[in-house]
Amino acid sequence: MEILPLTPLDIPVSPIAPHRETTRNDFILSEHALPSAPDEFEGEAIFDSLPPLFRGHPEIHLRNGVMNASRRAAANVPDAEKAFFVADLTQVYLQHQRWLRCLPDIEPHYAVKCNPDPYVLRLLASLGAGFDCASNGEMSQVLRIGGVDPDRIIFANPCKATSFIRGAAKAGVDKMTFDNPDELYKIARTHPTAKLIIRILADDSKSICRFGIKFGASLDVVFDLLLKARELHLDVIGVSFHVGSGCYDPTIYEDAISRARQAFDMGGRAGYRFSVLDIGGGFEDARFEAAAAVINHAIDKYFPDRSGIRLIAEPGRFYVSRAFSLAANIIARRAPISRESERGVDLVTGNEEEPALMYYINEGVYGAFNCIMFDHQTVEPYVLSMDGSFHVSASEPVSASSVWGPTCDSIDCVCKRVELPRALQVGDWLGFNNMGAYTICAASRFNGFQLSDVIYTTSKGGEEARSALRSFAAEDHGHSL
Repeated sequence: MEILPLTPLDIPVSPIAPHRETTRNDFILSEHALPSAPDEFEGEAIFDSLPPLFRGHPEIHLRNGVMNASRRAAANVPDAEKAFFVADLTQVYLQHQRWLRCLPDIEPHYAVKCNPDPYVLRLLASLGAGFDCASNGEMSQVLRIGGVDPDRIIFANPCKATSFIRGAAKAGVDKMTFDNPDELYKIARTHPTAKLIIRILADDSKSICRFGIKFGASLDVVFDLLLKARELHLDVIGVSFHVGSGCYDPTIYEDAISRARQAFDMGGRAGYRFSVLDIGGGFEDARFEAAAAVINHAIDKYFPDRSGIRLIAEPGRFYVSRAFSLAANIIARRAPISRESERGVDLVTGNEEEPALMYYINEGVYGAFNCIMFDHQTVEPYVLSMDGSFHVSASEPVSASSVWGPTCDSIDCVCKRVELPRALQVGDWLGFNNMGAYTICAASRFNGFQLSDVIYTTSKGGEEARSALRSFAAEDHGHSL
């Protein structure tokens, strides 16, 4: 997103007292300004190929983005009110530290598919994390950064195109998963020196997105698969599993680790000495400590002697979900005609399933909100700006409403029913938190709508993240896309 030159009027305003009348230009003209550091809007250019990195809380940059949009609209700039993200890299850094505290013996390999954001990849690379890649494209994106040894990548797609296997061999990526004999034949032909990890079937019944229907070898076929790998002179070095994306019952990890122990024992009988245990992903932010406790206990129980065993995992949403926020503009509104108000606000709310008040925003399920369809997420809007003010009184009347995306497709529904102020109008802004996982990565340009840009910042306590990025850049890494 283009950030226009700032003037003293561009400083975000403090919440406006409920009794004070506001105007549409209130957030530009208010004399009440939030205290801010002098360099909050002086972005630092760390990487040649990336946008500047700002400082300050995401809310400050959400508000500043809204004010910039207002000025562009006044200047008749096309698509002035375009939706945008704000990414707080401090949150990614803090999640990494949280991982190291709770699971110090397990190396995180970030699941690139979750959000291949260039700043996120560079930050995690600078912190020494590994990467879980599912395609040639993802492997290339990570390796082009520089400073990432191919040994820090696991090609964790059990069913790969033959050309992708060749690509991995050429790139020096040796670790890859399999769960069927046909995959073994492909690998034997195209990458015979690969270091293979057998993916076993785990119980994924306690996860939002279940993978067992597509991937994972059941224990009753594992031994035969290992014998086939032996016959083909392939090196199998370990076991992996995945309990499903968005696991809401952390106790399921113990069962999966128990199955992995059985697979390790089968490996010994087949003539292998396994050295890798990959516990996959599925880590939910709110349940992370509970999951870590289960995992640590189960590993101690089933792998009491871990000498020579490398423990890795594939977290994705854990790192990025809370790091990204989205601002979307209300571009249209439908409501019953009211005889009581010039603004057309009506108390009628429609039926239980179809609220009469409908708001249309410039992001939808074909864009950032694809997470609703593909990742089974429920999003919760809040009012970012209303009638020119960043403050909404607690006494503001609300009504059952629906929120829709901008395309001409009827499935483009962001919220079927949500309580929002009745007085919201075209030009007001809604905010959405927790928009970092499985959003940008699968957004499309359906109906000609453009992808939303990202503003990057580090909030309080983010100097460690900035320092890591600066050091990475100083080593001549991360400058190319």
